Amino acid sequence: MNLFAKLSQRAEAGKPIRIGIIGAGKFGSMFLAQLLKLPGIHLVGVVDLNPATAKSNLDYVGWPAERYAGRTLDDAAKSGLTHVGDDAQALINHPSVEIIIECTGNPMAAVEHCLSAFRAGKHVINVTVEADAFCGPGLSAAAAKAGVIYSMAYGDQPALTCDLVDWAKTCGFTVVAAGRGHKWLPEYRRSTPDTVWDHWGLTREQAERGRLNPKMFNAFLDGSKPAIESAAIANATGLAVPKNGLAFPPGSAEDIPRLMRPKAIGGCLDHEGMVEVASCLTADGKPIPYDIRKGVWVCFRGDTDYIRNCFEEYKVITDDTGRYMSLYKKWHLIGLELGVSVASVGLRGESTGAATCFNGDVAAIAKRDLEPGEMLDGEGGYTVAGGLRPAVDSVAGGYLPLGLAHKVKLIRPVKDGQPVTYADVEMDTTSAAFRLRKEMETTLRAQAG
Repeated sequence: MNLFAKLSQRAEAGKPIRIGIIGAGKFGSMFLAQLLKLPGIHLVGVVDLNPATAKSNLDYVGWPAERYAGRTLDDAAKSGLTHVGDDAQALINHPSVEIIIECTGNPMAAVEHCLSAFRAGKHVINVTVEADAFCGPGLSAAAAKAGVIYSMAYGDQPALTCDLVDWAKTCGFTVVAAGRGHKWLPEYRRSTPDTVWDHWGLTREQAERGRLNPKMFNAFLDGSKPAIESAAIANATGLAVPKNGLAFPPGSAEDIPRLMRPKAIGGCLDHEGMVEVASCLTADGKPIPYDIRKGVWVCFRGDTDYIRNCFEEYKVITDDTGRYMSLYKKWHLIGLELGVSVASVGLRGESTGAATCFNGDVAAIAKRDLEPGEMLDGEGGYTVAGGLRPAVDSVAGGYLPLGLAHKVKLIRPVKDGQPVTYADVEMDTTSAAFRLRKEMETTLRAQAG
């Protein structure tokens, strides 16, 4: 890939890639921990709603205070040091910043930040995949119109999966399925921030030590994040999504060729060319050895006898027909890998994954019977979880996207397990995210005829 060599060259030339980070939570902190060792990248500024939190996390991951203490944006840009503040717009507009990294985890704010950055002529690496799941195609189109790059974040599972899909296609294989792993049992759909550590695999003490947000981690456990990330993968790769949501078939990393093939020959797919998520638990809750919970995978097909013979000769693991094979990464390292996106966007002008179509959508699904007057609290909360659906079905049904299900009031009851619709809620229709989403829906309806 030669990215590190190219970063080193930029450092030697005194022309680093200049970046700004919005949001200094877990993902941002993980990247900050690695950034100290990366040449050719200058963090001009990091902003957070609470600058004291940003400074605390900088200290926590090993940043010397003299690298950021008391620096204005102008001073940081000139000195090669870093500004810490709370003004996202000032960071976006600063002429020295080339790339904005959106790390807030707030989908509504993320859409605003991305669009603002495009208007300012800045590239964007969007860590907030929740925003990409319901507005990714619109954000990609807006970036293209502005002549800048929009990218998902390498280290998160969608970008890593896109990388594997691209590898398979570039090798000439037919992609049958792609996705990630997860820890899943059907009852997890109702999990809340109060119950997440009971099932996740960490104690409350370990979670507090890591400064982990229970609502954010519950978004993984209750199926919202797998749905969100699967939608992002589908929209970036052109793969289809299951009509009734993810099936979460249980299996190990080496079971993927058997699982991720069409139902007609013993797999779990309605047809070839889909996203799916593999569970690391059997149906009765027992752990599966050599699971793919923290990883990503692509399943592909050998189209000729010659290729299938090659699979056999090189002793790769296939399904029982010898036709289906997979490649996987058993782990993803989240913010620790983000330097790949920064280098790819800053040096090559290439994203590490971005929406090219609108195939998948994530509807807000009631976790329990909901009553009028209740406030929806978005992914990982107490009221709704995310359900992956084909975008054409979601839009036709008027389903409320999970990304918009934040601080909106119910005006009609919704039964447990049912999608919330736009007609069920009272909400702000003036936000940039709402407007962009409605533009996407209008375009999709026109394309569908």
